[in-house]
Amino acid sequence: MALVVYLKTVTELRGKGDRIAKVSFRGLSFYSRVLENCEDEARFEEAFRWPIASKVDGNEMLEIQIFNYSKVFTNRLIGTFCMVLQKVVEEGHLEVTDTLTDDNNTAIQTSVSIEIRYQPMDGSVQVWSDGEFLDVPTDRDGMFQFETDSLLSAHSQSSGTSPGRSSHGIPAFRKAGKGVFSAMKLGKVRSSKDDHKKGDDPAILEAEDLDRKAMRLGGGLDPDTISLASVTAVTTNVSNKRSKPDIKMEPSSGRPMDYQISVTIIEARQLVGLNMDPVVCVEIGEDKKYTSMKESTNCPYYNEYFVFDFHVPPDVMFDKILKLSVIHSKNLLRSGTLVGTFKLDIGTVYSQPEHQFYHKWAMLSDPDDITAGCKGYIKCDIAIMGKGDNIKTPHKANETDDDDIEGNLLLPEGVPSERQWARFYVKIYRAEGLPKMNTSIMANVKKAFIGENKDLVDPYVLVQFAGQKGKTSVQKSSYEPIWNEQIVFTEMFPPLCKRMKIQIRDSDKVNDVAIGTHFIDLRKISNDGDKGFLPTLGPAWVNMYGSTRNYTLMDEHQDLNEGLGEGVSFRARLLLSVAVEILDTSSVEIMSSTDVQVESVSMITESATGKVEELFLFGAFLEATMIDRKIGDKPINFEVTIGNYGNEIDGVSKSLSRRKKMRDGGGEADEEESELIQNSTDEEAEDDGDLVSVSSSPSMKPVITDRNYFHLPYFEKKPCIYIKSWWQDQRRRLYNSNIMDKIADKLEEGLNDVQEIIKTEKTYPERRLRGVLEELSTGCSRFVTLANKDQNQGGRTKLDRERLKSCMREMESMSQQAKTIRSQVKRNTVRDKLKAAMNFLQRLRFLADEPQHSIPDVFIWMMSNNKRIAYARIPSKDILYSIVDEEMGKDCGKVKACFLRLPGKKGFGPAGWTVQAKLEVYLWLGLNKQRKDFLSGLPSGFEEKKAVKGSGLQPVPPISLMYNMKQVFQLRAHMYQARSLFAADTSGLSDPFARVFFSTHSQVTEVLNETLCPTWDQLLIFDNVELYGEVSELRDDPPIIVIEIYDQDTVGKADFIGRTFAKPLTKMADEHYGPPRFPAQLEYYQIYRGNCTAGELLAAFELLQSPYDDEEIRRALIAVHSFAVPQIKLGPAGQTELPPIDGPADCDRGPIMPVPLGIRPVLSRYRIEVLFWGLRELKRINLAQVDRPRVDIECAGKGVQSALIQNYKKNPNFNTLVKWFEVDLPENELLHPPLNIRVVDCRAFGRYTLVGSHAVTSLRKFIYIPPDKKAKDWANAARLACGYMALANGTSRSHSDSCPISHPSGDIVVNVDPDTNVKKMETVVKLEATSDAVVKIDVNEDDKDKERKKKKKKKGEDPEDEEPDESMLDWWSKYFVSIETMMENLRAQEAVWAEAEEREDLENAADGAEIRADDANVKGAKIKEKTKVKSSKLKKKNQAIDGPEKKTPKSRVDELVVYHKELESEFDHFEDWLHTFNLYRGKAGDDDDTTVVDDDRIVGRFKGSLCMYKLPLSEEFTRETGFDPNMGMFQSIPHNDPINVLVRIYVVRATDLHPADINGKADPYIVIKLGKSEVKDKENYISKQLNPVFGKSFDIEATFPMDSMLTVSVYDWDLVGTDDLIGETKVDLENRYYSKHRATCGLASHYSLHGYNMWRDPQKPTQILTKLCKEGKVDGPHYGPGGKVKVSNRVFLGTTEIEDENGLKKQTEEHLALTVLKHWEEIPRVGCKLVPEHVETRPLLNPDKPGIEQGRIEMWVDMFPLDVPAPGPAIDISPRKPKRYELRVIIWNTDEVILEDDDYFTGEKSSDIFVRGWLKGQQEDKQDTDVHYHSLTGEGNFNWRYVFPFDYLMAEEKIVISKRESLFSWDETEYKIPARLTLQVWDADHFSADDFLGAIELDLNRFLRGAKTAKQCSIDMVLNEQELPTISIFKQKRVKGWWPFVARDENDELQLTGKVEAELHLMTAEEAEKNPVGLGRNEPDPLEKPNRPDTTFLWFLSPLKAIRYLVCNRYKWLIIKIVLALLLLIMVGLFLYSMPGYLVKKLLGA
Repeated sequence: MALVVYLKTVTELRGKGDRIAKVSFRGLSFYSRVLENCEDEARFEEAFRWPIASKVDGNEMLEIQIFNYSKVFTNRLIGTFCMVLQKVVEEGHLEVTDTLTDDNNTAIQTSVSIEIRYQPMDGSVQVWSDGEFLDVPTDRDGMFQFETDSLLSAHSQSSGTSPGRSSHGIPAFRKAGKGVFSAMKLGKVRSSKDDHKKGDDPAILEAEDLDRKAMRLGGGLDPDTISLASVTAVTTNVSNKRSKPDIKMEPSSGRPMDYQISVTIIEARQLVGLNMDPVVCVEIGEDKKYTSMKESTNCPYYNEYFVFDFHVPPDVMFDKILKLSVIHSKNLLRSGTLVGTFKLDIGTVYSQPEHQFYHKWAMLSDPDDITAGCKGYIKCDIAIMGKGDNIKTPHKANETDDDDIEGNLLLPEGVPSERQWARFYVKIYRAEGLPKMNTSIMANVKKAFIGENKDLVDPYVLVQFAGQKGKTSVQKSSYEPIWNEQIVFTEMFPPLCKRMKIQIRDSDKVNDVAIGTHFIDLRKISNDGDKGFLPTLGPAWVNMYGSTRNYTLMDEHQDLNEGLGEGVSFRARLLLSVAVEILDTSSVEIMSSTDVQVESVSMITESATGKVEELFLFGAFLEATMIDRKIGDKPINFEVTIGNYGNEIDGVSKSLSRRKKMRDGGGEADEEESELIQNSTDEEAEDDGDLVSVSSSPSMKPVITDRNYFHLPYFEKKPCIYIKSWWQDQRRRLYNSNIMDKIADKLEEGLNDVQEIIKTEKTYPERRLRGVLEELSTGCSRFVTLANKDQNQGGRTKLDRERLKSCMREMESMSQQAKTIRSQVKRNTVRDKLKAAMNFLQRLRFLADEPQHSIPDVFIWMMSNNKRIAYARIPSKDILYSIVDEEMGKDCGKVKACFLRLPGKKGFGPAGWTVQAKLEVYLWLGLNKQRKDFLSGLPSGFEEKKAVKGSGLQPVPPISLMYNMKQVFQLRAHMYQARSLFAADTSGLSDPFARVFFSTHSQVTEVLNETLCPTWDQLLIFDNVELYGEVSELRDDPPIIVIEIYDQDTVGKADFIGRTFAKPLTKMADEHYGPPRFPAQLEYYQIYRGNCTAGELLAAFELLQSPYDDEEIRRALIAVHSFAVPQIKLGPAGQTELPPIDGPADCDRGPIMPVPLGIRPVLSRYRIEVLFWGLRELKRINLAQVDRPRVDIECAGKGVQSALIQNYKKNPNFNTLVKWFEVDLPENELLHPPLNIRVVDCRAFGRYTLVGSHAVTSLRKFIYIPPDKKAKDWANAARLACGYMALANGTSRSHSDSCPISHPSGDIVVNVDPDTNVKKMETVVKLEATSDAVVKIDVNEDDKDKERKKKKKKKGEDPEDEEPDESMLDWWSKYFVSIETMMENLRAQEAVWAEAEEREDLENAADGAEIRADDANVKGAKIKEKTKVKSSKLKKKNQAIDGPEKKTPKSRVDELVVYHKELESEFDHFEDWLHTFNLYRGKAGDDDDTTVVDDDRIVGRFKGSLCMYKLPLSEEFTRETGFDPNMGMFQSIPHNDPINVLVRIYVVRATDLHPADINGKADPYIVIKLGKSEVKDKENYISKQLNPVFGKSFDIEATFPMDSMLTVSVYDWDLVGTDDLIGETKVDLENRYYSKHRATCGLASHYSLHGYNMWRDPQKPTQILTKLCKEGKVDGPHYGPGGKVKVSNRVFLGTTEIEDENGLKKQTEEHLALTVLKHWEEIPRVGCKLVPEHVETRPLLNPDKPGIEQGRIEMWVDMFPLDVPAPGPAIDISPRKPKRYELRVIIWNTDEVILEDDDYFTGEKSSDIFVRGWLKGQQEDKQDTDVHYHSLTGEGNFNWRYVFPFDYLMAEEKIVISKRESLFSWDETEYKIPARLTLQVWDADHFSADDFLGAIELDLNRFLRGAKTAKQCSIDMVLNEQELPTISIFKQKRVKGWWPFVARDENDELQLTGKVEAELHLMTAEEAEKNPVGLGRNEPDPLEKPNRPDTTFLWFLSPLKAIRYLVCNRYKWLIIKIVLALLLLIMVGLFLYSMPGYLVKKLLGA
């Protein structure tokens, strides 16, 4: 399917000029070539072809624009021709001549004639042949091109030659001799300007030409609109017959690495449950660690730190689950009950910024009851460190408790805080193609006896997700098991575990083994956007890869089956699907447990996964070279497999059940079985003849190439393979992936170009970046049109549909963003925008990875003697064919260089670096019915040799190809030099030589001994190299050259150092050897060893065709075409022999030919001066001490030797400081050879031993550029190219970026008072150096303080915020204030960055080009960065002063600077003039990570410096006063004689130490070593503490240079055994001492004579200033009246008064001097930032765990020379002692306490109330009131006093507790915990446990004021805690009020359970002693007894009272009534009783 437009001519043009045409269709434009000097007619005669994916619609438009071409300005439009393609669509062919229209749509005279052809896919339009155009041109790929196939897809199968290619190639894009780091690394071929038509001008000019012209013309171009697209010639191959090889060889995935995971459990809150004793368990994988148990609290505070160390591959590490669980009341006997858990995988943490979560709250949930909701929160820090990661921990000084739990949940960005429960359904249907997993011996025995034969595998599927496992049933004996089961996981959604692991395992009685493993990444199968979708997958087949399929008892590659490393063979495929359902936890019938369930599911139909199609795979082996000699010379063959097809040795295990079916005649043609039933259907037979797959090449004995490698002698006969296989047709997935991959490849290539341009400092990187973004945008929109077209294919899953939608959305938005960013790319934003484009690349790569597999990957195995040796794995999508170019795999139908490697672990390390074999293979995979073109991409000129004759329509594939076109070439390899190679010998050097491979030839350079930077300067000539194929193809696309670099060893085999690839520049016999293409340019090629870079090679390669004589050509042609050819005339160029080689005349190196003149770099004369200072820390060499070392410097063959150090022990410095030598170096700085520094030890009898060496790879930073006297700005004096260096006088400072201020002289007053806002500050820096400026410092601080106080009073704030008393302040006050400032600065910085990003997003569209003044004339980006840094530092300084004013006014405390890193990193390692070069010895490690320096290889250091400059140097320099000719460029450098110094080390504290004891703690103490002196502070160890505060200073006397390296170590104290090193840090004191930054003693922010901020340097500011001015030859200082001082041409203002201890004021100039010193960097020419008073934070490292931080230490060092007055005593920084306080709490009353008990007799509710209280951390000292029995209303009266003594640190707001952890503890452990008072209300029970009713916790620093009355006290006081004002008991001292008690009910809601009236009274220990009180109601100062109702007593203690109460109170009336009734009854009874007798008496009258 294609649309072809043939542009013939444009006539009736006006004027004369260069014309160019642009032809556009569907947004894709092509440019024609430029026709120069046309008059009225332009004959373009060019064809343009669009391969199209979807049918052309009749309404689509074709547009042709004709321009007048201009090299400088934009092209001017002549006219446009638009045409609707309706007619073309109908007829397929159309010729048109029509007039053009101008901008206003009016017709003009000019007319254009074109011919259009359209061939749709279905062939509905008449067919046309390729030859129909007059002269078929090659494709003209335009601004955006995919690898478009050429017009001539070589349909003529028999000969494979293509019709004559037209001669106009592609516009050249030649790097004008500057291409050093070539933009075309590999596979980008430069094509020449057209060979014959020298008149043609390139369509797109080289950027540099453009710029030069533009500059000449004063820049008529708007630089912000130009963009350079990738011109075909530069970025891709022209004929596209070869694809790029991958240069990195070693698989990196399976190699184990070190990881350290640190988890800090800080506290837990809101745990659900009453009065619990919680323990937190931290579990990673199998490792568990527990915190201590906290008693009876729902919010325990732990602050415990745990460290887990792992040594596993990254994939294994990131899949481990980290589980935090809270367990209630766990002890030795019972395991406790689980409260809740929280899970996430390590990968989630690692993908966080800084690889950490800091101070986040993990939400706990109950795995057994998902309806229960949140079970509480744990606050924790989790951090992961791999090797070389350094974690930036925020500063730990004063953590404000971030109580905002919801806002700080432990969740990655983008995950909603309310997570729901969800079910994850993994359905497992069936599997196919399983390998044998048992030996067949037993099976054969069984078969012999019983006649029964079983499949030898019992598979089941295991699914692991989020720490849970589920497995299916075992299917006994089946290679094709069918399960139809689903495994259900219940987990929170979105889950914090990213990968699901699915494994087929073989069930076995002894142990189950994995057959294959597949990981599902949930991020790839879901989308969390607002239009996203839940995770879903399939039903789809996933392919599993692993070890080779042959069964062995001990499989050495079993790891591969577990999913570690790259699988080397197909194992099986599994049909599965994944779905997720969000649960509604409120519904009743839900199952509440999270246990894994297994259920059965119904089968799915065959067609559900897509229609089964027949695929055809074709491969041709064009070359097999570089076969490792170790393999031996047995015959070798290659086998290609796809799935199990083609695997003849151990492939298809035929399933038994299947075979039965076949026998019973039910022959189902299922995919795996198709080979058995090859001829079952008639059509098939007819179609393919008997096409049986041929999957391996014939065996062949290898032939020797050289001493390391063999090759196979294929010569002109190339073996082929072909395989038919049957798979579900899911090509669409792969097609979409391919389109995205190609866009991504193109983007990556473009971005590499841009980086290259920036790196080599070429001009205009922004233009190239614009081009890259344009292409990206076009590519993305192209994807949308292509992917959109077929959305109704069979077997499409939900994921396919959703993924397509989301990909299209993403691509569309990416296209838009790319356009937006493109419009913002300016000169100064290139770097940022480059980063943004990098994000696109990651997004594209992520999108392109298709989670649902379809066709398995293709494996190529090299077999020797039927054993598998080495393999290559090729993703099937890369070789998949499509009729749409963009969808085609990137290697489909191309020749690919494949490097085979060893399988599994064998491929790690040195074995993985070497190539096992290099293949040139051609692969094609596509539908069988599309296979007619499968040979079209092969190099032309072959005949097919077939096994059978085919009668069908399809061509039968050949089994071999015979090439009859052979070209003979000569290859010239110009090997110039290499640099930064690996050290391969123990000496720390190598003896390198290079071996160059091309086709089957190889040659070596000479061996250069003992160097890492060899300059071979050698030309290797390969004569008679025979290449097969057509000339023009070879010209555009030659095979690659492999260059391997080895280290020669006298014994044994040479060691491999690295390898790189190159493409030669090819010259045909009839081309002219000369500009523009020849001679080739030297280029740098990156050398790799495994995956890490191993140096660079500077070389050039030319491939020159050997000329024939006429007769030979004629004969050859007759042989090919078998018809007579008239005498062929060759152009004159044909007669020329190969171009001569003109080497340098003066060179005589015998048989070795040097690199010829045109290619060698142009040299000029340089002088290199070397400053020799001294040697340090030289280790022993061969057990002998180094005694008389010398340094040899060598560069480009010339060099100089230092003086000999006579006795290294006594004085390791050199006595002659400066020496120089002259050398010829290339003009181009990038080609400068490295400079080698070697240290040798001169032993007796004239023997020399190499100690160590160092190679300075880039000399650029040492190049000295003489000052430009003409420049107005003389501050520019002596500027270095980048990096400043102390030259002439002190540190030169470039001020070229200062913007001029209007008046050149006169004083400029610049305000630097503390209130200046940032903007003003920035203008300060930009002073014109020549002007006299005044820097004014605000004087009246006292006034300001007064004002501030006034303001405060007005605001009516609490009076407690008064200024602290000066005497109260100590060094720690200063420290804590400074830390706060640092935190504020960090926050402000983040805010500024965030704001900048937002602003950038707003600044879209066409901004006028705002180039900021300071960027306009900055050379080299480095300086720009420095200015940025400078201004940000100033901003920081400002905020430090500004910050306090903005917030509530902070007390004015003088601050110091707290650096959160080493001081060195802030001051450029103090290498302002003295550099340190590490000396290496020994072999370089095999580690992948070259970023981590191998410290073991460092054997010492050389201190010195270099300076190089071109000769001759102007004389002005040497004429300056006081110029010492001996010192050369290193004037005014101090002398290096030994010097005695007092070193004072202050160690403040350490944080996050690595635990050293079993209990997860350490007992740290400090050890300090300097030279021979060592101070051990062992007796002052700090027990069980990982964040110890040391607060110590140590004084040591030292002598530089002997003792210059200070080591501060932290050791762990052990009672038994030796103490372990936790970590250490090393400080180079010498560099600090001599640095211009004056790092001896930091400058305080203010000068004071007494108090906490006393000046501690023995030299006063005035003395320091005078000295600096004198040394820098600066005029000044001149102190003037009125507090002025003038230095150089700057005037500074400041105060002149100072108070002494007695408060007397006196005059002083110190403040003025200090002001100047603080602004010293603004002094022209010599200025630099001076080190302020500071604390630095240094990482502690342990040699056993290289690269992993073991904690940090905060410290600083002062140094004082002993020849000046001694300094005062050291500052006291000992830790603040906690202050003793006593908290007295009186519980007066309670009210509304809930009633718990029912009365036995009456059923009334009552409670027996008592109140318990304690201070957090002191639970064992809890105190209870007495019990108020039988409260009926919830009212209780106590009048009870608690007394809590405690130690408190005011600054940190923490209580300090010292207690023994257990009975066995040796000593007490100190804890710091927040000051919190807990009050609880209880109901007392006598026979059962007391019932907990409610609690309140008061943070003594900020708690709510109590309510005045019980009524006003409500639960809102707890719920709305954040909004209400708080008070601190430490300020108020006494507080009384009502507070609520709360508890959680069944629904987890807070409810009010009572109120308490309490009084808190805080006293210091002294006050408490004066006024003692008793506990409870005891003496002294007893409280009165509470007035309780009579009811409050205990019935069984006083039963009478109880009866009285019962009787009297309740039943008084009742009893009276009863008594009365009883009396009545008695009376009646008595009456009745006595009545009869009485009557008788009466009657009888007795």
